[in-house]
Amino acid sequence: MKYMLLIYGVPMSAAPSPEQGRQMLDEYANYGKEIAEAGVYVSGDALQSVETATTVQVTSSGERLVTDGPFAETREVLGGFYILDVPDLDAAIDWAARCPGSQHGSRIEVRPIQEFDLP
Repeated sequence: MKYMLLIYGVPMSAAPSPEQGRQMLDEYANYGKEIAEAGVYVSGDALQSVETATTVQVTSSGERLVTDGPFAETREVLGGFYILDVPDLDAAIDWAARCPGSQHGSRIEVRPIQEFDLP
């Protein structure tokens, strides 16, 4: 079953020192290697800063509203994700707990992927 690990943390403007940032990048590189070698990696990426976000909404009358920035103002932002193909939720939670962000104050949301059988 496929699960998405959504990594929420503080914006990069509030990030640690350059040395700590380098260490974090190394930890994520090692984690990426670990999930690839385990055969559970499907995809994943880091996201650009929240300042680059654009929010799109279509009203009931069909008007398209485009706003610079994220949908909500929060202290934490979505910084990246992994999609893993694992046997069950317990395995997904185990991988989420190993994610470097979870060990540095970020929250990792684990959510099953809804797959559709489309023609």
